[in-house]
Amino acid sequence: MTSSETLPPYLRADGNDLYLRVHVQPGAKADVISGCHGDALKIRLRARPVDGAANTALSVFLCATLCLKGPQITLVQGESARDKILRIRAAPASVQIQLRKYAESSHPPALNREN
Repeated sequence: MTSSETLPPYLRADGNDLYLRVHVQPGAKADVISGCHGDALKIRLRARPVDGAANTALSVFLCATLCLKGPQITLVQGESARDKILRIRAAPASVQIQLRKYAESSHPPALNREN
C-alpha cells in the first residue's frame, strides 16, 4: 500500500498486520459480511453470544472468507461486546484489497457463507 492510499475507517495497518474493527450481529439467519456500520465492518453470524460461541464463529468465518489460518486472527478488544477489534497477523495484500471493497460502495457485495 502506498502512502497516497487511505484505508477505510474499519481497517488500520501496523507493519504487516491489520487491525479490523467489526460490529457483530449474533443470531442472524446466515454468516455474512453485510457492509459498513459506522466506522466498523458489519458481520452477521448465526452463532449466539453464549460462552464465546459468537467469537469463535467470527474467527472461523473470517478465516474461511479471507483464506487465512486460525492463528492469524486474534481478538484484541470486545470479548463480550458487539463492537470488536481483531488483529490479522501477517495479512497478505489480497486480504487488505478484499476488505477495502466494502468501503467503496454504499451497497457492497455480501460475502455469504451458508455452511
